Amino acid sequence: MPIIEIKSLDTEGIDVYSTLTEAQLRNRIEPDKGIFIAESPKVIAVALNAGYEPISLLTERRHIDGDAKEIIDRCGDIPIFTGERELLTSLTGYKLTRGVLCAMRRRKDHSVDDVCNNARRVVVIDGVVDTTNIGAIFRSAAALGIDGVLLTRTSCDPLNRRAVRVSMGSVFLVPWTWLDNPINSLKSLGFRTVAMALTDNSVSIDDNSLMNEPRLAIVMGTEGDGLDKSVINEADYVVRIPMSHSVDSLNVAAASAIAFWQLRAK
Repeated sequence: MPIIEIKSLDTEGIDVYSTLTEAQLRNRIEPDKGIFIAESPKVIAVALNAGYEPISLLTERRHIDGDAKEIIDRCGDIPIFTGERELLTSLTGYKLTRGVLCAMRRRKDHSVDDVCNNARRVVVIDGVVDTTNIGAIFRSAAALGIDGVLLTRTSCDPLNRRAVRVSMGSVFLVPWTWLDNPINSLKSLGFRTVAMALTDNSVSIDDNSLMNEPRLAIVMGTEGDGLDKSVINEADYVVRIPMSHSVDSLNVAAASAIAFWQLRAK
């Protein structure tokens, strides 16, 4: 367990925490060689429990024998970068949550078949780019019985640092992958598609026919533009959440939690 004192921002190996962008960390050409950053001992522990490989740790000196000790003990012989709070804040650009960051190795993406096999409820995240919303959707998915998550390429990466933090590690609990084929291709896997959208033909989310469907793919879009008309037109169901006081929509993260609970498999 080599402990490396950071003396300057040029210390070898700390670029993953400072200068590399999310896109550079991700390595889209070879995703299984990419890196992501997990923050806080609790989130890091969830990732370790899910089998993700740690590469290095960055922690305030005072946490080595404190909040970070259990994580350090689990990570084996990897570099432990440390320094004073002020230096680490200047390095990362913000104060660390409970003083610990962990660079971890990405894994090869699941296939759509892997995610959907034996799944009764999946969510399709279509064009959602806000990292906070992505993290919140994953947290609700894990808590409310969603078996898998599929994302269009126009959506934010779930292993974005902020998305991981907001999800409280739920991105490591629910299988997910990218959906490169049209959303209606899920019908060939036995799913009925549910487009969450407010239209003249929308049915209420508590419609009995929805409750009786054995396999549903719940499609969530951005709260601004919503789902594309082609997605809505090709869906088996177009569904709305009944609302009061002339409110016409909810934040996509809030709407997803309601949809996951109401449409959960019986």
